[in-house]
Amino acid sequence: MRIDIITVMPELLESPFRHSILRRANEKGLLEVHLHQLKDFGLGKHKQVDDYQYGGGAGLVMMIEPMSACIEFLKSNHTYDEIIYMTPDGTTLNQSTANELSLSENLLIICGHYKGIDERIRDKYITREISIGDYVLSGGELAAAVLVDSIGRLIPGVLNDGTSALTDSFQDDLLAPPVYTRPSEFDGMKVPDILLSGNDGKIEEWRYQKAIERTKKRRPDLLNRN
Repeated sequence: MRIDIITVMPELLESPFRHSILRRANEKGLLEVHLHQLKDFGLGKHKQVDDYQYGGGAGLVMMIEPMSACIEFLKSNHTYDEIIYMTPDGTTLNQSTANELSLSENLLIICGHYKGIDERIRDKYITREISIGDYVLSGGELAAAVLVDSIGRLIPGVLNDGTSALTDSFQDDLLAPPVYTRPSEFDGMKVPDILLSGNDGKIEEWRYQKAIERTKKRRPDLLNRN
């Protein structure tokens, strides 16, 4: 998979993609992430990418011309399954969306700044708008990093154990069950006997029931989706 990201602050994204799972994905040749500085397409000697909004009001708006030029340049070299705009008023990211996007070959992500991007960019190019929550960040870079991480870990071969992602919270609309590791007893607290039994069938049944119990208690809205 290839993911291109348009940003005015690529340095915010460099570190997340150089470590942990995303670095491993890149080293294995399973995921390429390319950062594109919007200011390279800016106007005039100062490479302007923002301007005051029509109608007045506080805050600058990302201009249509630099953004369009950058998108057209990338589209001339790649065909994108989706062109995604990270925005607080987009559809809230969930596991189902991450699963769907992980099947893509090429994605283009646009990081907003200031008061956002000229609406005509959204009308002309954007195929999907995604939010990571009902709050506002200084820019779309951190949201883009969250999206890429949620997608990248689902690509076959990225995780050492290919089944790990399938048992994460929100897969099948359930939270993950409790997990334990050594020692089997600590400060009077013991690991449930069933997990030490070696009975795989009973263990899976226990985990499923615990997942349902935890979901009912903490996120009953997930159960109400069905």
